[in-house]
Amino acid sequence: MAEPSEEHQPEDEDGEGGAVKSFLEHLEDLRWTIIKSTAATLVGMMVCLFAAKDLAAILRWPLKRAENRHLYFMPEDTNTVLHLRLGSTPLQSIQLDTNLFGSLNLGTNRHVTLRLEPVQIGSNTLLALHQVPTDADEATGGPKLYYMGPADSFMSILHMAFFGGLFLASPFVMYFVGQFVMPALKIVEKKYFLRAFWFGLGLFLIGVSFAYFIVMPPAIKFAELTSNLMGISSDIWKAEDFFSFEIKFMLGMGLGFELPVVLLALVKIGLLDYAKLTAMRRYMIVGNLILGALLTTPEPFTQIIMAAALQFLYETAVWIAWYWERQEKKREAQQGAIDV
Repeated sequence: MAEPSEEHQPEDEDGEGGAVKSFLEHLEDLRWTIIKSTAATLVGMMVCLFAAKDLAAILRWPLKRAENRHLYFMPEDTNTVLHLRLGSTPLQSIQLDTNLFGSLNLGTNRHVTLRLEPVQIGSNTLLALHQVPTDADEATGGPKLYYMGPADSFMSILHMAFFGGLFLASPFVMYFVGQFVMPALKIVEKKYFLRAFWFGLGLFLIGVSFAYFIVMPPAIKFAELTSNLMGISSDIWKAEDFFSFEIKFMLGMGLGFELPVVLLALVKIGLLDYAKLTAMRRYMIVGNLILGALLTTPEPFTQIIMAAALQFLYETAVWIAWYWERQEKKREAQQGAIDV
């Protein structure tokens, strides 16, 4: 009874995972997959629309963190920054060479806020300066985000909601796509598909987190300092451009981190091996630089970081391919010793 089970084991692994369907039935399944994926994305967009303020605060966090960073090749700025306000309306931020503003001593604080308020003296109404606590946004001293047109805020919210909805709905979309694809796969193919799915999902989240927490703050600081070195003010940035820059870079980094999944899948199906990957190294360096330019925004700092991360992932895939090949040779040697 043992021989039939051994003989049928490869056939079971190569067997189909589901019932055979007609072409029209596959079209119907595809239609429902698209409908369910679209519905999940729309629900995610609605959630992001209602949480637009919180989503914008999340996207502004790297900007605030960037102002606390100091690049070693730049001299540390210790000058006093004076923020003037008329009531609750910001007027101007002035960088002073000393801590004196006229005859007024501003003390040793890095950021000082003075507010103009009307004061009644006898029958005359005058404007007087009063020092007030500096807001957290003003204390950063970095670029401020503004919408320059009446429709800019609406279009920016839609843009954030669309990509945020895709991110929230992505687990459901992947599940629906898996429901459509899995029945057509063989049992052994399902095993590799599920491994690649979880591995790819983890790499995508790592790539997005790497861009958001590690790369984005120095990239923003680099962009600000570059503008200052050219003698052009970077006090005001268009909010929609900043959010678009951030979203595109995080998505590009997440997609770029899928490189090992693609390479190792090609190794598994036999199109690539360790020798071919090693021979491709010089071409991949150039290719990663091109991918860094395509998957990120047109800014050199983020492109170089992206290319370096892709090259590291490529080298990791080469090492894994070498390990798989070594394990395969060991199994073949052991099998040959058993046969002898």
